Amino acid sequence: MHCPFCRHPDSRVIDSRTSDDGLSIRRRRQCPECGGRFSTIETASLNVIKRSGVIEPFSREKVMSGVRKACQGRPVTEGDLAMLAQSVEESVRQTGSSQVDTNEIGLAILGPLRELDEVAYLRFASVYQAFDSLEDFESSIAQLREDHPREERAQD
Repeated sequence: MHCPFCRHPDSRVIDSRTSDDGLSIRRRRQCPECGGRFSTIETASLNVIKRSGVIEPFSREKVMSGVRKACQGRPVTEGDLAMLAQSVEESVRQTGSSQVDTNEIGLAILGPLRELDEVAYLRFASVYQAFDSLEDFESSIAQLREDHPREERAQD
């Protein structure tokens, strides 16, 4: 690690601590040349293999962007989206693999999105799972009703 002050090519680790989320390590370093101290944050890399075969780093922002479209007009906040993206990243990292397909990320999104907003879930699932017909929607809605039966309200 190059010193940010004098560009010396080496530094010494003084202290290491795991971050609050447990996904990164904060290291306090000191340059043996100039004595300057600085911090670094280390995370395990997680790469996404896109359908085209291109490999790029995982991005919570891209998860939020995709889900944001499905949540348009729904009572979902940016904070909700950030929590969903964090949940998706954590579940993908738990696979233990450093490279994941976009398909796995889509599957990881469906569960938390369903808990967050069922309408947004249907919108996302219809695109992600390439619904072709009304039967696909009906099947998905039937599954939602089966999992979360609603009390029928008597009308006067």
